[in-house]
Amino acid sequence: MAVYTHLGAEELARLVAQYDVGDLVSVKGIAEGVSNSNWLVETTRGRFILTMYERRIDIGDLPFFLGLLDHLSDRSCPVPRTIHDRNGDAWRTVDGKAVALIEFLPGVSPNEPTPAQARAVGAALATTHLAARDYPMERADELTPRDTLAILRECGAEALASIDPQLAATLEHGADIVSAWPADLPRSIIHSDLFPDNVLMLGDKVTGMIDFYFACSGAMAYDLAVTHAAWCFDEHGERCDRDLGRAMIEGYESARSLSVDERAALPLLGEGACLRFIASRAQDWLDTPEDALVRRKDPMDFVRRLEFYRTNGQGAFA
Repeated sequence: MAVYTHLGAEELARLVAQYDVGDLVSVKGIAEGVSNSNWLVETTRGRFILTMYERRIDIGDLPFFLGLLDHLSDRSCPVPRTIHDRNGDAWRTVDGKAVALIEFLPGVSPNEPTPAQARAVGAALATTHLAARDYPMERADELTPRDTLAILRECGAEALASIDPQLAATLEHGADIVSAWPADLPRSIIHSDLFPDNVLMLGDKVTGMIDFYFACSGAMAYDLAVTHAAWCFDEHGERCDRDLGRAMIEGYESARSLSVDERAALPLLGEGACLRFIASRAQDWLDTPEDALVRRKDPMDFVRRLEFYRTNGQGAFA
């Protein structure tokens, strides 16, 4: 998606000059993302990502997000650090919008993850969970199963059925998930959106975990379930690659062991993860005109994942 906001060369140069990162060499808009404008900035001292926050992100949450990057980076997690300006501030305001400069990390996002890559991602996720446990700030999860069920109910059964006749049944499944949701699993700050495109890798090594803008206080095992749902199925959720799932959990437990209660809860947590993405995709589908240039994502891709977790239980993670 194209950059929303245009910043001229002189304005960008003045902005970069507010940071102790050397002289501006080049800047290029990054045609990715749907919520922010991003630029790849190259200076005489290296590469950085400049982000202007356009929508969906509450500016009041920026201290939490940007401070979390610094906290994890300081503890040697593969997370980009925030570049503070010459006044020590983590973000600035340009034309009434917040902007932040963030470290550029090398690597590419895997299109077809291997078990070795899944193992590395699981280990990296556990490492960040452990490192974040003493992060002094908190942020409430605004996308709990109760919240996402409310989104689906707001869409309405008739509208959901217009997307797919089977989609309306998710309302009943969602109610079951909410009523059974565990409340006392071990917690930390979680990423909660660790899809492959939010991970940078060089070979089998995780070089970067990015886009922490859904990070919140939550159950660590839930974050693992989200990542499992995001990594271990084909695009349409029709097939689960059990080798990927096994490797991911092995990698996670190489850094942090799951408790008995966490293991027992994984299938339900997987269902809750799917419910979240079903709700967001259904809402976006109904809000996006059919002739829009943006490709709508089918919520049924995660309905099929949800059914896999419901049907297989612990076997989904064996």
